[in-house]
Amino acid sequence: MAHPRRTGPRKRPSLMVLLYTGAVVTLGAYFTFAAVQGEYGLFRRLQIEAELSDLQAVSGKLDAELATMRNKTLRMSDTYLDLDLLDEQARDVLGYLRSDEIVIR
Repeated sequence: MAHPRRTGPRKRPSLMVLLYTGAVVTLGAYFTFAAVQGEYGLFRRLQIEAELSDLQAVSGKLDAELATMRNKTLRMSDTYLDLDLLDEQARDVLGYLRSDEIVIR
């Protein structure tokens, strides 16, 4: 049995359906944009992770420098005397030389 053909004018969607569809598409586009480029979006997250990586590298360098400074401070304290460090600092800061040394500039 064949279906009868409609020969009359096509029925257009109502205005409410068009408004509803437009609102859903607009909200979907807005939330997609916010999820990708918003303040808490994917691009911001990648940027924060890159900054974290850089700051962790800087932190590692500063930790090593701090350990070196603590070691030197300990070695120069009153309770611990490192003659090599004392000699190095006296030469560096005061410009002292031993009598058997020759300075080349």
